[in-house]
Amino acid sequence: MNVIVPMAGMGKRLRPHTLTTPKPLIHVAGKPIVQRLVEEICKVSHQKVEHIAFVTGRFGETAEQHLLEVANTLGAKGSIHYQDQALGTAHAVLCAAEHLEGPVTVAFADTLFKANFELDQNADGVLWVQKIDDPRQFGVVVTDDNGKILEFVEKPQQFVSDLAMIGIYYFKDGLWLRRELQYLVDNNITNGGEYQLPDALRNMMKQGASFTPGTVNDWMDCGNKAAVVETNQKILGYEPQYAQAQTLGENSQIIPPCFIADDVVLKNAIVGPYVSLEKGVKIINTKIENAIVNAQTVIAESNIENAMIGSNCHIRHYSGDLNLGDFSTVGNIE
Repeated sequence: MNVIVPMAGMGKRLRPHTLTTPKPLIHVAGKPIVQRLVEEICKVSHQKVEHIAFVTGRFGETAEQHLLEVANTLGAKGSIHYQDQALGTAHAVLCAAEHLEGPVTVAFADTLFKANFELDQNADGVLWVQKIDDPRQFGVVVTDDNGKILEFVEKPQQFVSDLAMIGIYYFKDGLWLRRELQYLVDNNITNGGEYQLPDALRNMMKQGASFTPGTVNDWMDCGNKAAVVETNQKILGYEPQYAQAQTLGENSQIIPPCFIADDVVLKNAIVGPYVSLEKGVKIINTKIENAIVNAQTVIAESNIENAMIGSNCHIRHYSGDLNLGDFSTVGNIE
């Protein structure tokens, strides 16, 4: 099976963090979002993943090399493909056209999940969904009484379904999908000025394709700061190694679950629960909980919660919620 991961979006709702770091490379519980995504797919898939194609913006050589290494550690070959214009979800998948053959999983890199990838062998594809309270901000699927997908509706303002598409798809025949994606581009069939994946799926259904919904145990959004902090909390709760008690630093306490990088410095600190501290972070005379703190940041004399803090920041004498981008300063730094 091949996996295609479109990840070229700008991540505007996660600014200021995405001004310096592409959204899929934002860290959650010690790993980039996209790394956790493909690791989960490989873990729950019942088919061997042969190739992982990352469809990116121009992220730079260091980021691209990391993505290729992620694929390699999972026993797959990796490749980088570029989507230089935001021309829609169908266009993004088509950017990795040469890997649209045989069984294919498409996973958009702005969400994490926990699911069982049991596949309906009678279906041509599976679209993973989650039942939600308010579907007006999501694309949803409409199903018949037997659970077969009948239609896709984008952000319905009148109720038609509460099964939201989470951005993960399986196709039995990747080449069929490739032909329908190319058909949209060749005939300039757009929706809102972009080539959309559901339009290709509709064409496949008109030709007899059968799609069924797959359900997830947990869908973890990474769309904005609050969602990323909540997802960090959930991931830490899922991973048993983060729940182990730790002794680290001078006169400090760690309340699990937490991710603490090897070279973190703690002094007179209370850390946790649900805190991720990346490499080189220093926490001094501070209490911090439910937070993500990126590399080389220093926090002193503070009381912080519900926070997403960038790298190379300096924070002193601050109390409360915080959303801070890279290379920022809060308070008087001595």
